[in-house]
Amino acid sequence: MEYYQYKAIDPEGRIHNGQGEAINIADLEMRLRKLRLDLINYKEIRSPRQRASGRGIPRRDLIMFCFHLEQTTRAGVPILESLSDLRDSTDNPRMREIVSGVGEAIEGGKTLSEAMKEYPGVFSNVFCNLIRAGEQTGEINVVFAKLIESLKWQDEQASQTKKLIMYPAFVGTVVIGVIIFLMTYLVPELLKFVTTMGKELPMHTRVLLMTSDAFVNYWYIIISVPILLVVLAVVMTRVSPGFRTELDRIKLRLPIIGPILKKIILSRIAGYFAMMYASGITIIDCIRTSEEIAENRVVSAAMREVGQRIMDGGSLSKSFAATGLFPPLVLRMIVVGETTGGLEESLENISYFYTRDVRESLERLQTMIGPAMTVGLGGIIGWVMFSVLGPIYDLISNIDF
Repeated sequence: MEYYQYKAIDPEGRIHNGQGEAINIADLEMRLRKLRLDLINYKEIRSPRQRASGRGIPRRDLIMFCFHLEQTTRAGVPILESLSDLRDSTDNPRMREIVSGVGEAIEGGKTLSEAMKEYPGVFSNVFCNLIRAGEQTGEINVVFAKLIESLKWQDEQASQTKKLIMYPAFVGTVVIGVIIFLMTYLVPELLKFVTTMGKELPMHTRVLLMTSDAFVNYWYIIISVPILLVVLAVVMTRVSPGFRTELDRIKLRLPIIGPILKKIILSRIAGYFAMMYASGITIIDCIRTSEEIAENRVVSAAMREVGQRIMDGGSLSKSFAATGLFPPLVLRMIVVGETTGGLEESLENISYFYTRDVRESLERLQTMIGPAMTVGLGGIIGWVMFSVLGPIYDLISNIDF
């Protein structure tokens, strides 16, 4: 059923505003007539369930949801009984509320995939489409098993990314704190003595002096400019699709981080593509769904172009090659899959290869960040010491004893 906000009038001419569920507009009008109301106008809105977000639903709870239903459906337990057991055993109140709502929707005549669509903040379109494919093929337990693997991979990637970010964030905070202390307190005190010597200061000392003055006198600009740039970038991504597309293109071209991001996107697309294709979803629908899960407008546009070329009669491998975005490994594996009839296995191999490559790249990057930031901090301190002590040493060396 859909959810509507309506305005109606009763026989006495009084206006009534309300909300309600109905199959369609005709059904809504019939329901209102039973209340002796005539429909004036209406607007389709999201139901309270559809407005429910995924906040408070950790990925691990979603994994347990899939694991429970995979085990019970494999054993032949009806969905409603499985959901009832899961509702009584889960500790997360939000998850209990969602599981209860899904069960109520199924009791109202909806399928499991239709009931899940009422919670888009929890169950994505990809998730619901896979469940629908499993319902149609009768292998819903296999779909749940594949979803568990995918969610575990996402959880692993999120954990690795968090570890990668937390250490540099901590070290970077320390480095920024040390730089602020040097430039606003220590350097001005040392340079007071150096500038009273009456000698011409070398270039590196003058640069240090100007840098210190900027920190002392224009600290509010140094702090506010990065914040304003970040706010401006966020606003522009929301109001300007072209800016967001260009930003996504820049992300893919960034040194070191860009290739890793591209591999993560390709791994995600290949993994979900293989999962959907194996579940009986058509290639066109797989590509359309891949546009959503890419989370990068440049890659989404490339997938859209692939879908259009296939609808125009092109092969899958040639369509991917024509975009110029996908690396040779992906193209080669797709050709092999088309030739041998094992497209699912080829896509799974792509996902496995890039998943392993991303894991190794993140580990290498993590080991490099610490020494790089240490060297950077050492270089700054060395510059300060050389700029301050150099003139003092020159003065002392010119003194005749």
